Amino acid sequence: MASAAEQLASNINFGTFSRATELKKRIWFTLAALLVYRFGTYISLPGINIDALRQTFEQHASGVLGLVNMFAGGAVGRMAIFALGIMPYISASIIVQLLTSIIPSLESLKKRVN
Repeated sequence: MASAAEQLASNINFGTFSRATELKKRIWFTLAALLVYRFGTYISLPGINIDALRQTFEQHASGVLGLVNMFAGGAVGRMAIFALGIMPYISASIIVQLLTSIIPSLESLKKRVN
């Protein structure tokens, strides 16, 4: 009787995978997105004193700051671009919505776009 691993290996057909072009495109896109994200976690924000930031993270590594840095993959400790997350987008969206209610020309522009 064949083991489960042997049965699985005998059922795998790489010829089917080679014909699945849509699947390969999606896998390559996912790998490229992960690569871009990993590089983005090493690009520091301008105007940040890296030495002072590193010192702060070393002092508070056992607290909540260390936990947040761990979940971000160390990107918060390096104050990288992708450590910002979605908050800049949300803040900009709120500011633009507030400005459209204050400035009439922005409100007319919004009506023309929609």
